[in-house]
Amino acid sequence: MSDLVRPRRALLSVWDKAGIADLARALAGLGAELLSTGATAGALRAEGLAVREVAEATGAPEMLGGRVKTLHPAIHGGLLARRDDAGHMAEIAARGIGPIDLVAVDLYPFEATVAAGAPEAEAVERIDVGGPAMLRAAAKNHAAVAALSDPAHYAEVVAALRAEGGTRLALRRRLAGAAFARTAAYDAAVAAWMAREEAAPARRALPLRLAAPLRYGENPHQGAALYLGGEARPGAATAEVAGGKALSFNNLLDADAAVELVAELPRDRAASVIVKHMTPCGAALGATLAEAHGRALAADPVSAFGGIVAVNRPLDGAAAEAIVRVFTEVVAAPGADEEARAVLASRPSLRLLLLAGLPDPGAAGTVWRQVAGGMLVADRDAAPWDRGALRVATSRAPTEGEWDDLRLAWAVAKHARSNAVALAEGGATVGVGAGQTSRVGAVRQAVARLGPGARPVLASDAFFPFPDGVEAALAAGVTAILQPSGARREAEAVAAAERAGAAMVLAPRRHFRH
Repeated sequence: MSDLVRPRRALLSVWDKAGIADLARALAGLGAELLSTGATAGALRAEGLAVREVAEATGAPEMLGGRVKTLHPAIHGGLLARRDDAGHMAEIAARGIGPIDLVAVDLYPFEATVAAGAPEAEAVERIDVGGPAMLRAAAKNHAAVAALSDPAHYAEVVAALRAEGGTRLALRRRLAGAAFARTAAYDAAVAAWMAREEAAPARRALPLRLAAPLRYGENPHQGAALYLGGEARPGAATAEVAGGKALSFNNLLDADAAVELVAELPRDRAASVIVKHMTPCGAALGATLAEAHGRALAADPVSAFGGIVAVNRPLDGAAAEAIVRVFTEVVAAPGADEEARAVLASRPSLRLLLLAGLPDPGAAGTVWRQVAGGMLVADRDAAPWDRGALRVATSRAPTEGEWDDLRLAWAVAKHARSNAVALAEGGATVGVGAGQTSRVGAVRQAVARLGPGARPVLASDAFFPFPDGVEAALAAGVTAILQPSGARREAEAVAAAERAGAAMVLAPRRHFRH
């Protein structure tokens, strides 16, 4: 028995009208009756197509301002009746209900409405009820009904209609899976919005859509793909890729880390950061991007090889020339002029990510981390630099230059893997210790890169539990230290800084990044 279904009736009701006329023409060419609603019916008639209004088929006009259109047995009976069940077919026939063999429905743009900051009443009206009901009914009965939930499906279905005069079961099953995934993601978006003021709702779902398959995962034997969804936040995942080969799983992780870090730095000066394996290996400020990048590179030129660069303003030619002097995998920038694009294009494997903007480091949001059998969900560490919240614990306060460097070091330590410390001097990092199992070990790693006569400041992502890390930093020439308060032996660390004539500043919160 053939699994080919030739459509006799199709229901088309879409928000996005792109491509719907081509689908309707292919269906009409096979003699299928077209059912539709409101604006979709008008758009199809404007294309010269004969359309029957859903209200005529149901015998019930739209009501409640359009909230009720398709929620009727004449529609859902036609979608859900099993064609291989004589009882089903006799029942709908007795009620004057015709089978519906294809549904094309995209849902009200709830996600876009919320992302645009619409008022609550408007967002509520963009919660679709009839659309998901039709898609789910059609997808459940995919043995006989094709459920098209996205304009991206139309071309394949049109090709099938023209080639064979109908749809095959394998295609309908794939379309059904896509329809259920779409309604699940839609419901997840609505649920998240409804629970936006709850700290820990009883259930969470993350609406995701495939953006692109990736070449491989962390290693070549692992498959991977990029999915988009959740909160609207500019960054590497949504950037325009201009030139170079496709991004890898690791490229995206590193680029995201670099963009988040550069967004923390002062916007009144040019800034460049270099990230390698999720770890900052250089960050600096300058009068120009070229200057800032040169200083960031000088912090650790060996580790920068094959790294990811992010800058905080549109890329110019001079900055691009400075970047390509060392092999770089990815450059992320909020724009680039023609000269910069040409310079980067001369390196065929280098990718330029054009950001829609820089993320707001103070914006609320959530982070998700997978563990075996579950997910960890937490608030984003949305705590940008706030000098007013800091307390000087020594008799000497930092100079203005030291304050500027402490801000830079604090941002880098916040975005490095804990245990982490960062050293900065003159607007550039001069050493980073990250991913260490002891804080004194992180200090030793960072100061090992210092040159003779260095007088940097140091920021730590969490407090020093013992004075040994502070003493190691002071012995290496550190002049000011910023650490979160709360250590039981904090007084000993402050006393060590006092004896050395260094400044000690205490912060009210830590910034672990595991």
